Amino acid sequence: MNGFENKTAIVTGAGKGIGRATALDLANRGAKIIAFARTKADLDQLSDEIGSTSIVVDLSDTNSARKAMQSAGTADYLVNCAGTNVLQSVLDMTEDAYELIMGINLRAALICAQEFARARVTAGGGGAIVNVTSIAGHRGFEDHVVYAASKAGLDGATRVMAKELGPHGIRVNAVAPTITMTELAAEAWSDPSKKDPMMVRHPLGRFAEVEDVAKTIAMLLSEDAPVVTGSILPVDCGFLAV
Repeated sequence: MNGFENKTAIVTGAGKGIGRATALDLANRGAKIIAFARTKADLDQLSDEIGSTSIVVDLSDTNSARKAMQSAGTADYLVNCAGTNVLQSVLDMTEDAYELIMGINLRAALICAQEFARARVTAGGGGAIVNVTSIAGHRGFEDHVVYAASKAGLDGATRVMAKELGPHGIRVNAVAPTITMTELAAEAWSDPSKKDPMMVRHPLGRFAEVEDVAKTIAMLLSEDAPVVTGSILPVDCGFLAV
């Protein structure tokens, strides 16, 4: 699957995890990458590897998010990958955690999608968006109340965007990963007492790797999925099937 030559992709959260893997994957397929992240050192390292354009931005700030998208200009693809979480139960939820999680996971994704779509419409339409959500938006996980709400909200917004932007030739989909083996996740799930009960719900007998999610994102962006829009695609090793 190629076809990304002479194409430009904006990838948010490109400094680490799924965002970084996606930037690397799309670049290897020929795309030019405009990478968003909060940490300059992460973006510098990515740029050294693939020649990406770096935009240092805190997407929790509404104005900064909008200005970053406007400075990026018109692109062919947008991958909304930036995300965060604070583990709190519904009884312990704080307003600060709510604002942080919803601000980055949902509001920033909507702002980035809005600015991307406006630029695409002005350019004559076409293009594709993939939002990174989570199976936490489909199943209840303890201490994930706000995170789940943010990801379920982005699932719903994905469907609305697909409906509204379809007439402009812009496809909008989402991937909903299971536990994905970022460095942080690998450490968090190394304890067998935590890992084993979760693993039995994964028919493939493993958790996802960041590269697994990146490849699925590339497929949804590509012309190999020309009529796929409004879909929420689990990347979950079969978790939702059990």
